[in-house]
Amino acid sequence: MALTQDDIARIANLARLELNQNESERMLTGLNQFFEVVEQMRAVDTSSVTPLSHPVAAIQEIALRLREDVVSEPDNREANQKSAPAVEKGYFLVPKVIE
Repeated sequence: MALTQDDIARIANLARLELNQNESERMLTGLNQFFEVVEQMRAVDTSSVTPLSHPVAAIQEIALRLREDVVSEPDNREANQKSAPAVEKGYFLVPKVIE
């Protein structure tokens, strides 16, 4: 897929850019080179490559620093609800705000 000068003019118009002829030609060359690289990348067969969870995983083992999913705080619901204006069955009651 190669862009034309008309494409560059349309893109510049949409982006509200004023490009002179030199800038337009330079933009055309740069974008077409970019699309060539994209086409080369799309041509590579990656069907046998295992996806990585992190780029560094390709060169070293990664250990995720996650903590255990355990409750560490005590249940203070009743104490927290003592100052609430209205409570029912352990839930805070609030005025209806949507009709």
